Amino acid sequence: MRTERTRMAVSTATLVAVAALASCTAGGGPGGGAGHGGGGGHAAPSAASGTLEQLAERAGCTPAVQTDAEELRQADCRTKYGRYVLATFSTDRGQREWINTAKDYGGSYLVGRKWVAVAEPAVIKELRGRLGGEVETAVPHQTGGGEGTSDHHGS
Repeated sequence: MRTERTRMAVSTATLVAVAALASCTAGGGPGGGAGHGGGGGHAAPSAASGTLEQLAERAGCTPAVQTDAEELRQADCRTKYGRYVLATFSTDRGQREWINTAKDYGGSYLVGRKWVAVAEPAVIKELRGRLGGEVETAVPHQTGGGEGTSDHHGS
């Protein structure tokens, strides 16, 4: 539906700012590259489940809801260990589409079943200890004529 895509686009626009912030501190050194990462070698609890409010409470946050739609709920959270965006989804497919779009901007993601948290790597590590889930990181896609931005060469 057009309304669902519009809501997802608005939500993704909010995410872009957080992902940009997270990618600025992710660095290109060890552990800062693309792929799946651990939480510093510590075993995380099994991935949490529940509503946006239940997940936020478990993470120690009172969520400031930004998007409240049937297919997506998203909130800004601020805690003593940092700021993050928490999103919940009505479907697995909606979640994966959102993550795939967001990863174009880089950043660090903590992914559970039908929820995602986006933040700087240090905040993701803390959240993983509280919420479980899998860590995913992405390097932002660069556009334009910058060096090394594409494997394709013009002729």
